[in-house]
Amino acid sequence: MTTPIPSIDQLQTLALPAPVSYMPQTWGWWALLGVVLTGLAAWGVRAVWQWRRNRYRREALQRLAQLRAANDPLGTLRELPTLLKRVALSMPGPQVAGPLQGDAWQDFLRSHSPRPVPEDFSQQLAFLAYAPDEQLLALPDTQRQQLVETCTRWVEQHHVAV
Repeated sequence: MTTPIPSIDQLQTLALPAPVSYMPQTWGWWALLGVVLTGLAAWGVRAVWQWRRNRYRREALQRLAQLRAANDPLGTLRELPTLLKRVALSMPGPQVAGPLQGDAWQDFLRSHSPRPVPEDFSQQLAFLAYAPDEQLLALPDTQRQQLVETCTRWVEQHHVAV
């Protein structure tokens, strides 16, 4: 007995199953979608608000990068105290940094920095602002770099009360 060999003519079209909707069938999925979209919108609004709020910080860091690239040690050292004071004045919040000097300025810098600042940082900044050019140029390169790095680190990392 021989079994017949199947032929292509014997194939039949299979019936397709009924289409399934991708729409959620219960109200819980709609509620979850609403919560997720609301959360994403709130996160986006907060991110934009924080980005706009930190504009002063980005501009100060850009200016510090320009000062480093300018390769003008005297101009860089002279501008550091002014730049730090401008950053402190631009910080959002109730801080009043304008009239601060000496120990009060040192306390302000220390209280807003997550990392320790040098104990005589405000005196170093005053020296940079008012010392004669010859004394500034006589500073060792390591001390100059350390001052610029300390200022850059403070601008990058200082915290602001919300």
